[in-house]
Amino acid sequence: MIAGIPLGDLAFLAVSLVLAGAITGLLAGVFGVGGGAVVVPVLYEVFRVIGVPDEVRMPLAVGTSLAVIIPTSIRSFNAHRAKGLVDLSILKVWAVPVVLGVIVGSYIARYAPADLFKIIFVIVALISAIRLLFAADRWKFGEEMPGKPLMITYGGVIGVLSALMGIGGGQLSSLFMTFYGRPIHQAVATSSGLGVIISIPGALGFIYAGWPKMDILPPLSLGYVSLIGMILFIPTSIWTAPIGASLAHKLSKRRLEVAFGIFLLFVAGRFIWSLIS
Repeated sequence: MIAGIPLGDLAFLAVSLVLAGAITGLLAGVFGVGGGAVVVPVLYEVFRVIGVPDEVRMPLAVGTSLAVIIPTSIRSFNAHRAKGLVDLSILKVWAVPVVLGVIVGSYIARYAPADLFKIIFVIVALISAIRLLFAADRWKFGEEMPGKPLMITYGGVIGVLSALMGIGGGQLSSLFMTFYGRPIHQAVATSSGLGVIISIPGALGFIYAGWPKMDILPPLSLGYVSLIGMILFIPTSIWTAPIGASLAHKLSKRRLEVAFGIFLLFVAGRFIWSLIS
């Protein structure tokens, strides 16, 4: 037994996190997401197996996901920026409202019931998936990005939801950008930059949010951030993120949309099952 965790559970945790880290980095590069849509459900299952109480299992998965996203997003963003598709003007407008939204989301996380995280995850994933699979070019709010006031509002919403979902914001910002006629490849590339803006204050916020629950959190946790999860996830996710970014630029627009849509359906289905079972 190490740090209160049986050796068998520790071995399962280590193997699961290393493999999931590789998949996370790959998807972070392909879809311009920080990987949270993969990290959260994987960590949720891993924490369930090792006996983490249901009361803290989902927020612990979300907080750890935000911490893992930090290096993955940086690597993914740099890879996309090198290809010249990142629109920095959009990131500059979103930076402050997104961070403020993350702070609000982290505060909500301190008091929210565990099921709230799952419900938000499911709603956003389903809307995104339906749009990508069945109405790819028909759901549009306009042909140009909106003015600064509406962009600031979008930024705040992205920040709050991203904090509660444990994602880097790429899924949400890509959705908003394609609503205004931006090509999916540019949306994915630009969205990868939000992971950096969201993940750092988000991880710190979840450390704060989980502090009152330290007595029931598993060993090697810092608030709602699992340190062992960070250590095992990060190396392989950093290694595979540039591979995913290269793959994204080789896929056709429609294939990228369909692949992302199917992936989101799978994630939503898993959490619906956990809510009703």
